Amino acid sequence: MNKFKYFFILLIAVAAIVSCNKNDDDDDVVTVPLRDYSEQAKADNEAIEKYLKENYIEEVTANFDIKISKIPAGGTQTSIWDQKVYPLQSRDVYNDNITYKVYYLVLNEGVGEAPCNFDRINASYVGNLLDGTVFDTSDNLGRVFSLDAGVNLIDGWKEIFPKFKAGKANPVNADGTITYSDFGAGVMFLPSGLAYYSSGPTGIPAYSPLVFSVKLYAIQRLDHDGDGILDFNEDINGDGYVYDFRNKTLYADPPASLIDDTDGDGVADFWDIDDDGDGYTTFLEITKPTTEVGGTFGPSSYYPFEPFTVLDDPATPNIDETLNSEPKGIPSFVRTETVNGVVKNVYDYETPGRKKIHLDKDHNTTKVTTVTAKK
Repeated sequence: MNKFKYFFILLIAVAAIVSCNKNDDDDDVVTVPLRDYSEQAKADNEAIEKYLKENYIEEVTANFDIKISKIPAGGTQTSIWDQKVYPLQSRDVYNDNITYKVYYLVLNEGVGEAPCNFDRINASYVGNLLDGTVFDTSDNLGRVFSLDAGVNLIDGWKEIFPKFKAGKANPVNADGTITYSDFGAGVMFLPSGLAYYSSGPTGIPAYSPLVFSVKLYAIQRLDHDGDGILDFNEDINGDGYVYDFRNKTLYADPPASLIDDTDGDGVADFWDIDDDGDGYTTFLEITKPTTEVGGTFGPSSYYPFEPFTVLDDPATPNIDETLNSEPKGIPSFVRTETVNGVVKNVYDYETPGRKKIHLDKDHNTTKVTTVTAKK
């Protein structure tokens, strides 16, 4: 009898466990649909503007560390929205097939060059939620980030960091560390669509707008298509940004003003190994001919053409620096000349107002000149 009793109890326990597992499985398959991007963008914009009107800049240190605090009831502090010391700025950002309005503050512009949105940067940061909760910080230590890192880096960073310039590296410290001065510094207020949206890491609730205080120490220029021209020099419209619009999910109908695509083949120049679509690679077209530039063969070092002269350094009497003096630059155009029946290319480095050779698909059939060699 006792054995039967224990057996009956065991059956009940097993049934309960199976029932619990079934319920757990049911919970696992519940799928919550993503919020509409345009509706969430509107909600985020309202939340960010409310934050900017209800908080003020309590302090900005000499090292551009910023403290933002909430205006207390009855307080007379001037809000971030209304203050004029660091005027609030904004940038329209096309993403998710909508246009976001992104607010930011420039605490210090910086003295170096500004990165384009596909460069690599050395920067420090503090990230917090709109309620002031800090979810991450680099503790004022510079870290290296590639702005083109896709899902590994939020889109808001690549849109706002180009608004700052790099700093100046100071002499190396005795312990081998490097510090920077006069660096770009500021604050960006990002809607969730340009941050983590519905799937933030631990400490960041879904659909959270974020605030990042950042410092830009240094930049590294990149060349994504390996054609010898750095990405920022393939920014044809000169707006400081380049985009890969082949992702039609994110970019269903990009504004024409954002497109840097010389040959119109749908591949932006900074990803296109043949920018003008003439069948000649960009790398080949910018290669310096040995007969024209002092015998130095290889990709051009300057863009656009910048003739220069290296002066002889009196401190190095045994070295003639002028031997390294040569015009360098992407040729403006090439024409063919026939000399004693032999057709050859002639590269022109100086004629103003001409398209760069790698952007001129007709360069191979440009004016043909017949020249008779002198005897």
